[in-house]
Amino acid sequence: MNFTNFDLDQSFSMSDDSNPLMMLVWILPIILFVFYGQQIQLLVTSREIKKGIKKLDSFRNESKAELISYIKNTIGVKDLSEKKIDKFLDYFTIMPVDMDPNGIVEKVQHTVRAREGYTREHVKLLSPGMSDVELSKVQTLLELASSLQIIYKIINHMFLTAKKQNNYPLILPLQMILPFIMEQAEAMKEAIPAFKASQPVGDGIGPMVVGKMMLNVQKETIAFQTSLAKTDFEDRKLFLLKAEGPGSTVGRPADGLEKIISGNNVDAIIMIDAALKMEGESSASIAQGFGAAIGGIGTERFQIEAIATTKNIPIFSIVIKQSVKEAITLMAKDIADAAEDVHDQVRDMIRENTKSGQSVVVIGVGNTSGVPQ
Repeated sequence: MNFTNFDLDQSFSMSDDSNPLMMLVWILPIILFVFYGQQIQLLVTSREIKKGIKKLDSFRNESKAELISYIKNTIGVKDLSEKKIDKFLDYFTIMPVDMDPNGIVEKVQHTVRAREGYTREHVKLLSPGMSDVELSKVQTLLELASSLQIIYKIINHMFLTAKKQNNYPLILPLQMILPFIMEQAEAMKEAIPAFKASQPVGDGIGPMVVGKMMLNVQKETIAFQTSLAKTDFEDRKLFLLKAEGPGSTVGRPADGLEKIISGNNVDAIIMIDAALKMEGESSASIAQGFGAAIGGIGTERFQIEAIATTKNIPIFSIVIKQSVKEAITLMAKDIADAAEDVHDQVRDMIRENTKSGQSVVVIGVGNTSGVPQ
């Protein structure tokens, strides 16, 4: 009886395995994925990327609308045309040829500063009575809108090229980098209200620390949009350097340092700046290091390093860790609260690395929006 039941069960099992319908259920998906797997993946991936591109398009349109609204309503330029703004947004810069690297830094610096000067003068033509603070804010809003437009165009171009060629391997790198691009684009979009209102952003923690050290000390303009104050600390002479606030600018700390060095003996340079944190690190955590802590395209850093090398001056740095979003949006409370701790560390660093009678340059690096001196 048991053997009969076993034989019957086995016969049913064999009849199920040989069922043509069941065979199709198993074999058809395999055939589809073998021959059309890439096309299916391309369709699924394309749907995700399209959502991102749609967001980028809305970001660039919103930033452009915010810029036009600010110029019309706050600056008072009522006859501003959208065509004139588009001219600024589509403006491009061709970097110098670097086949021969000799002198490339000076060429890049000249090109970038010439562009900044051109933009500044043409923005000022919109309203000749515009204050320097308002001018710096318009420039920053223009840079944000222009950056969002460029990001949208590049991502859209990469997507349409891959789709046109029906090429999944070409679209795969775009899928991998898109989350990082979206994070930066969203941060730029959310940065607009802070810069419009002249509020401090996370990147301004360096200028905030140095600005506090400048309180009740006479200030002077030592370089373009760069402020200097001289004070004493425990029988040491301090040169405090930061971008002029509360306008939205990073100044030219390298030019300021060069002028200080030309007329004074400097024994140490301390730089304070924001730094991107790694995933898993806490925001507002503080780290000390050695070397020039300054971002950008590298020309300012090169100039500072060249000055320090020529005069054999050590460069110490203190960085405050934060995310991309925290760096360019309204300064978070924990980052602002870290300013006092950074100030204490600067004083300790001066004590540990210099002697009585020596001189130190302390540079607050970063965008000084909403941070006076």
